[in-house]
Amino acid sequence: MKNEGFDPQEIAQLKAECQQEGQNYVIVEDEDGMNDSGEFAHFQFVGRYNGQEVIYDAVMGTLRLNHSSLVFEEAEVRMKKSYPNYVEVEKRKPNYKANEDMELMLEEIIEELEEEEVIQVAEFVEIDEDFEYGIGLDIALNVEEIDDKVITKFVHEFNAGTLKLDPTLYSFTSEEE
Repeated sequence: MKNEGFDPQEIAQLKAECQQEGQNYVIVEDEDGMNDSGEFAHFQFVGRYNGQEVIYDAVMGTLRLNHSSLVFEEAEVRMKKSYPNYVEVEKRKPNYKANEDMELMLEEIIEELEEEEVIQVAEFVEIDEDFEYGIGLDIALNVEEIDDKVITKFVHEFNAGTLKLDPTLYSFTSEEE
């Protein structure tokens, strides 16, 4: 099966869209509305891979978002060990009735993981060569918000080969609502 993200016509079309937008990337509208959070963006841009032009399909999130996802995953793993009948959020059916005691337990585990800084994260860029459209990128940066400035700078530095990631390990705590 041919990867359309390497097709010169697809690349030319994306370049035209970028030019029309006056940016070095275009936002991909996601159905789940994650782009609206300020902590996440899905975008595409043209770059080079192994000497040839390609479309990069990228998802970028804040390091805080990456951290909270990993903390939540670990909390669910611990819940499942302690309470085998706990149903993970991803596996819940639409009519699922939450057990308040278990939800409180989950919150306590999350707080404990954060306080003890069990999960630590550093900036990263993961490249997926076997992506269905072009080359996939999964990116986490230590910024407060994913905005035009952050994405533009990333695309510019990534394509110029000057991107420097911060190797420092960070841990975050949930912001109280």
